[in-house]
Amino acid sequence: MNHKKILMGKIDYINAFPVYYGLDHGMLPKWIEMVPGPPAVLNKMIQEELLHVSPVSAAFYAMNHRKLLVLPDLSISCYGKVLSVVLMTNLSLEELHRKKVILTHDSATASALVRLVFSQKGIEPVFFTGKLRELNDVPGDVDAAMIIGDAAMTKPWEDRFLNRIDLGELWYNMTGLPFVFALWVSPENCIDRYRDELKDALTLFYESRKNGYENIDSVIESGASRLNLDKEYVRRYFELLHCNLDMRKIDGLKHFFSLLHEHGLLKEKVNLRLLDYP
Repeated sequence: MNHKKILMGKIDYINAFPVYYGLDHGMLPKWIEMVPGPPAVLNKMIQEELLHVSPVSAAFYAMNHRKLLVLPDLSISCYGKVLSVVLMTNLSLEELHRKKVILTHDSATASALVRLVFSQKGIEPVFFTGKLRELNDVPGDVDAAMIIGDAAMTKPWEDRFLNRIDLGELWYNMTGLPFVFALWVSPENCIDRYRDELKDALTLFYESRKNGYENIDSVIESGASRLNLDKEYVRRYFELLHCNLDMRKIDGLKHFFSLLHEHGLLKEKVNLRLLDYP
């Protein structure tokens, strides 16, 4: 088959290492061009149809669900603890009413989850957003900070805050459901023109992920080296992380979207649509 060239977004956090492992180790065909970038950049590129397929945050998908289709059985998700998405605080959740809470601008999904948790509890902190990569990024008058990604696992946030609340665990305790942080999507306008390419790209993703889990020690070593962390800690992280999208995770995703709409954090209800092949 003569494939048309497609552009594939690639997030550069270690949580996506298993999904891209095979593609990074010889499985990438010439008709796919990998486009690495931070989440905000990939979100914008997929929105402008400059990419044919890319990971995006779950909240970004919800805000653009009319124009995007979800690739089946791919996600970044967790059942309970996730380690890399946390709320660092000096107070209990209830004590944060009218207190300053800073949310990282790196994750719309985690920010939406934090806002939802407080809304459900009837607590109204003073939210603002900013860059949160280092300890000195946190203003002195802040009572809590939401940290995500590699920074959540590598920086000494306990030097500034007393408590670490794992948001994956908090969601699970509230709902009994897994939480989905990211999805792989394709713009609906690309589907007809690139149907065969997207179908084969999806197969490659599955094979690449399978290769990643078959070589999990190598994935762990790469993650530990990237973050300068103990290998056993990184192993635990990958044990907690899920990269598929089964029905239970879809239920969790739909429940998250429904609650966001119910609490006025999403303008409209989300119709979750998966890319379907006959």
